[in-house]
Amino acid sequence: MNSLSLNQFQEQVSELLLRHRSVLDVLSKFQQSNAAVQRSVTKAITECGCVQVHAGKQQYSKEMTIEDAKKLLDTHMNGHLCENCLEIVSAEMGKNLFYMASLCNLLDIDMENVVDNESKKCSTLGYFNLS
Repeated sequence: MNSLSLNQFQEQVSELLLRHRSVLDVLSKFQQSNAAVQRSVTKAITECGCVQVHAGKQQYSKEMTIEDAKKLLDTHMNGHLCENCLEIVSAEMGKNLFYMASLCNLLDIDMENVVDNESKKCSTLGYFNLS
């Protein structure tokens, strides 16, 4: 199966969005879907336990090289999403992308251009891309 381009996905969303056509509805649904992504990851940690968080102060110093920082700085996560949690988190991320595409449509923004521009910024600024 061929994967959709961002433009194709954005067009598909445009054809499907009927109920929440107001920018205010889309903004609130986008925020709600983002919270659902966060909640699904939290549930993977607190209810399932397939991933764990062990957080503490990052041991960073100005003298570190980028390679040292990559090796030393931690994600604070242990484990991997189980099949069930992966399915749930992925579904919530999909809903979030749906509402992002909806917002792009309402604002006449091309998602592919957004991704391309961000990629160029990352390539240009590299590690200094701390926005």
